[in-house]
Amino acid sequence: MKDKDLRKRVPYHIQRDVLDELGVDQVAEKSDFKISAKEKFREAVRCTGPRFKSCFLSFVPLLTWLPRYPFRENAIGDLISGISVGIMHLPQGMAYALLAAVPPVFGLYSSFYPILIYFIFGTSKHISVGTYAVMSVMIGSVTERLAPDSDFMIPGNDTNSTSLDIVSRDAERVKIAATVTFLSGIFQVLLLGLVRFGFVVTYLSEPLVRAYTTAAAIHVIVSQLKYSFGINPQRYSGPLSLIYTIIEDCALLGQTNIGTLVVSIVTIIGLVAAKELSALAARKIPIPIPVELITIIIATVVSWQMDLKTEYGVEVVGKIPSGLQAPVAPAVSLLGSMVGDAFALAVVGYGIAISLGRIFALKYAYKVDSNQELIALGLSNSIGGLFNCFAISCSMSRSMVQVSTGGKSQVAGAISALVILVILLKIGELFEELPKAVLAAIIYVNLQGMMKQFGDIRSLWRTNKVDMVVWVMTLILTVLFNPDMGLAASIAFSILTVVFRTQLPKYSILGQVPGTDIYKPVEDYNQVKEIPGIMIFHSSATLYFANAEMYIDALYEKTGVDVAKLLSHKKKLEAKRLRKEKKAAKKAKKEAKKRAKEAVKAAEDVAAVEVGPDPDTDTTLPQAIILDLSPVNFLDTVGVKTLRNIYKDYGEAGVQVYFCGCQRGVVESMEKGDFFNEKVTKSILFSSVHDAVLYSLHHMIKLIGINSGEMEMLYCEI
Repeated sequence: MKDKDLRKRVPYHIQRDVLDELGVDQVAEKSDFKISAKEKFREAVRCTGPRFKSCFLSFVPLLTWLPRYPFRENAIGDLISGISVGIMHLPQGMAYALLAAVPPVFGLYSSFYPILIYFIFGTSKHISVGTYAVMSVMIGSVTERLAPDSDFMIPGNDTNSTSLDIVSRDAERVKIAATVTFLSGIFQVLLLGLVRFGFVVTYLSEPLVRAYTTAAAIHVIVSQLKYSFGINPQRYSGPLSLIYTIIEDCALLGQTNIGTLVVSIVTIIGLVAAKELSALAARKIPIPIPVELITIIIATVVSWQMDLKTEYGVEVVGKIPSGLQAPVAPAVSLLGSMVGDAFALAVVGYGIAISLGRIFALKYAYKVDSNQELIALGLSNSIGGLFNCFAISCSMSRSMVQVSTGGKSQVAGAISALVILVILLKIGELFEELPKAVLAAIIYVNLQGMMKQFGDIRSLWRTNKVDMVVWVMTLILTVLFNPDMGLAASIAFSILTVVFRTQLPKYSILGQVPGTDIYKPVEDYNQVKEIPGIMIFHSSATLYFANAEMYIDALYEKTGVDVAKLLSHKKKLEAKRLRKEKKAAKKAKKEAKKRAKEAVKAAEDVAAVEVGPDPDTDTTLPQAIILDLSPVNFLDTVGVKTLRNIYKDYGEAGVQVYFCGCQRGVVESMEKGDFFNEKVTKSILFSSVHDAVLYSLHHMIKLIGINSGEMEMLYCEI
């Protein structure tokens, strides 16, 4: 209560002249200095020694931070964190390779090469890049569409039998995954990164991203059902493919492999229970328990001992070659068929990475360069594509483990890559008997965080219903379409909501808060009063082609003045007056020959008609209308034309129009649109509503003889 009273007692008093736009330009000494496009281009391409060094160091951040790396403070934490995250990369890399429809070992490659590239070029200290479920399922949709099982069926020994050539199919899918990854990296580096196009991610709002990842998680779950039930459904692509896949899976439930289903159920239950126990023990144990690693070790041992592949028909990982592969050029012939997929991968991967990177940067007080992140991810994908990797982004679960175990820099990522290198060279072949159902179970459990995002609907319903609609529509569109088409449709819908909101703004008449220079909507405040003879019109949105007509309609409705009808009425009165004059003139001409005096009297009658008051004149018209343009941040040609017509039409109706709160860009648009001329100058523009009100009252006092005393009293009060 004391703070409230104190705020009331704070004085605020300024005495100055009323200033229009021209007055402000003179007082503030407006600068007309502008840099030409030629000078801007010359400055942009100018290369000096310090500038070249700065650009090079910003392009390779490793050279900036590594020489200053605080070894004593960070080394132990980064080492422990790197080992912990590297252990997580093993099961997740193999599992997400299944989502990408490639052999599991290529998930390990994707957890090695891109991480090393990001270590050199990335700017985020805490995110863990590598395989990610959403990216993997998007890759899987491309590989299965371009290399379906039906293309690799070979005739069997029997006349009507066929068998699947798994080796050829997997080789083709690896080539497709590597090529689309390479192309997405090129998009990130050249199309988005080098041209400083990082702002494109701003079109991915948080509700859209969260709903999209939730919908992608549903795609992931459905795609893994075949590994959990041991069935082989037909591959569908295009709109409604998810629905068709679910129907196909349900139809094949009678062919479920019981051994595979048992392995899936036991693994899911074991993982959920182990993660809950690990969460409880997290307070006492500084290093997280590698639940997933322990799970795949136990599953591999059990599968090997019980020979699940032979005895129960459980599908296993199979051959895992040791060592690294030589780089391979991308399949140029395939590039044309995957441009849209590659661009979607580029945008989604960057959007997820930069969102998470900014969260950690804000928390730990450092800056993440959005454009450099594009370049880092692009190089990770394009170079990784040469080594048969598939597209990567960052993982929330791995990033949280990296932070919680003491990771403080990109060194932790490099150490995790070394862990994967050891696995690739020496340990990988030990997991050849690992059931694929176990990897599917790991995916299910890891997606539980994404599925919890359904709770966003309830929170958004309370806070912002438009964002809630965006969330729900993004989920529906992404579920019904493929993730790439769903993303495009979701972004389009999100942008449309912005357009619709500008078409449905709140229009209001402003009044003065007594004794202040503050003006608020009269319908929202009880003590706010309108200024007599002046209407102050306010719109909550900008003015452009999509809402210009609605702006005029709302202005007519709120001010109670339909200019079109008023002008039509005035024209009718003018025509009526002209007819009366013409009739009187004819009568006067006839009578002039007989009686000169009567002709003079007739002329006086004509004059009386000319100046006499019209009983049909609307005396309730405001003397001035002030348009508050402070929410308008730009004007297109339609907007300029709309303001010009408003000024002209109301002027013909005898109502003066003023504009206030115009931003500099709006004034420049009015100048370029030939709004001003010799008769219409910037003197009708004011910086504030109060300036416009005071000028209007002063103008009314000078021009209106009736009630001028009342006007002067009102002017003094305001």
